[in-house]
Amino acid sequence: MADLDRLIDRAEELLARLEQLLPAGAPDTDWCATAYRWRRRGGHGHLQPVLQPHPIRLEDLRDIEPQKQALERNIRQFVAGLPANNVLLWGSRGTGKSSLIKALLHAYAERGLRLVEVDKPHLEDLPEIAEQLRGRPERFLIFSDDLSFEADDASYKALKSLLDGSVAAPPENLLICATSNRRHLLPEYMHENLEARVVETEIHHGEAVEEKISLSERFGLWLSFYPFNQDQYLDIVFHWLDVYQVDCSESEPIRRAALQWALARGSRSGRSARQFAQDWAGRNRLEQGD
Repeated sequence: MADLDRLIDRAEELLARLEQLLPAGAPDTDWCATAYRWRRRGGHGHLQPVLQPHPIRLEDLRDIEPQKQALERNIRQFVAGLPANNVLLWGSRGTGKSSLIKALLHAYAERGLRLVEVDKPHLEDLPEIAEQLRGRPERFLIFSDDLSFEADDASYKALKSLLDGSVAAPPENLLICATSNRRHLLPEYMHENLEARVVETEIHHGEAVEEKISLSERFGLWLSFYPFNQDQYLDIVFHWLDVYQVDCSESEPIRRAALQWALARGSRSGRSARQFAQDWAGRNRLEQGD
């Protein structure tokens, strides 16, 4: 009996040492959060809660009203359990594509909307993510920001399959939203257009072009974002200065400085407008000793 006890003790000691060498399992998901990031640790994927989601408001996004209305209507359908489309927001940088997604999360979180941010290297985990979310009462946006693929990158196939193409139906509480500077997410080359042919006055694209179009067209809703003109850029500047409670009674110096800022950066984007407003507000408060 004593020998058996010693054998059990040795076995327990050996198991304890082995457990230290094995990778830790995925932690339990905290379903109380409103936003998550998909992370991998020790070969296991898990939903990591975002402790402080970006609190941007819909009213802070200026001069993109048609895009805002279309996406908000789609999200309202989604949170109400009605049919809704996966969304591709594409166009010029700094025009509010990702900010619009964050603002809608902020506006509809109380109605059960949740967001899961998935980086491009983890797109192959989309089937695993979908199964973790299936059956939950919340409504989840799978969000991938600044998405694009190179010609030899096969990771887009998991996205393509989840959008529309797998034998398994995607969870009804899941919607995919992606932002990109490319309309078709993949690089397009001039020589690929040479593969097109005309059949009875109808244009038929070559296989390379068809492959690229087939990915983006699986998003049911396309929203295009265009560069801002000077008046729109200045409107965004003065909006953010108002948010930061800056006295704009003498607007001409601010206007000149804002245009010089945009010229130096080579961009009249909404991002540049907000960055200027932050700089101007911070410098003025520092000079005033606030």
